[in-house]
Amino acid sequence: MARLIFTRLLAAIPVMLVVATFVFLLLRLSPGDPAIVIAGEHASQQQIESVRMALGLDQSLVVQYVLWMSQMASGDFGNSVLSRQPVLSLIADRLEPTLVLATVTIILTVLLAVPMGAIAAWNRDGWRDRVVMTFAVIGFSVPSFVIGYTLVLLLAINAKLLPVQGYVSPFADPWGSLRHVILPAITLSIVFMALISRVTRASILEILGEDFIRTARAKGGHEKRILWKHALPNAAVSIVTVIGLGIATLISGVVVTESVFNIPGLGRLTIDAIQGRDYPVVQGLILVFSFVYVLINLTIDIIYLIVDPRIRY
Repeated sequence: MARLIFTRLLAAIPVMLVVATFVFLLLRLSPGDPAIVIAGEHASQQQIESVRMALGLDQSLVVQYVLWMSQMASGDFGNSVLSRQPVLSLIADRLEPTLVLATVTIILTVLLAVPMGAIAAWNRDGWRDRVVMTFAVIGFSVPSFVIGYTLVLLLAINAKLLPVQGYVSPFADPWGSLRHVILPAITLSIVFMALISRVTRASILEILGEDFIRTARAKGGHEKRILWKHALPNAAVSIVTVIGLGIATLISGVVVTESVFNIPGLGRLTIDAIQGRDYPVVQGLILVFSFVYVLINLTIDIIYLIVDPRIRY
């Protein structure tokens, strides 16, 4: 186990280097001059050049890349060109809302989507199966921001059951935090649930056709017991895989959802940094998201060993 973790972490180093290089070139070669954006539309040419020199944009791409990589190696992500604060401090300040939102979304999704998929497989072609598959199709088809605005209109504005926007820390007010985060969590989880329920259904249907399931039925095993004790555990590898991929896709969903619900998390910080062409913040955020994705893949590999001891790396 320790060797697996160490090997995966070593393999993540070249991946992170490639991502860092791609991000550096993408931001530097994209249209627009960040010095003009920062200095303002009415700034003089001298002021623009001063800002460009302060950012190091007056040097060649090679020099900028070497300086930036040396800073990354020392753990220095630089300072925001807009707020002048260290990038790592900005990310740390915005981390809690995103973690809370992602945690509630994952718990809500797994608790609902896996039983939904299992019940749909057990009741194949029945009304429960049709309900779950209809929900899955709608969940895939409707954009998350449309779902978010619809929930705000129905549950927050019309019914006045939940707050429209904002965020409350769970350490200050756990109930208030849950009330503020439940709408964005539902918005994020619908697409996630649609994916997991469909994969769960397909995986269990495949397992239900195996010989050991027929043997269990021949011994007089109850259908529900066969479903939950034999079929679902054997389909766990596929389900865990899609859950891991879904968690990774939450990164893109968080950006949109936090903007809709005015949550001051990493997604909102990403939008603000891109609009302001804040190079250091955008680079730092993408690297953090990439590292999280690598850790998720590592976690999924470890869970494979737990749910299916037959797997060996």
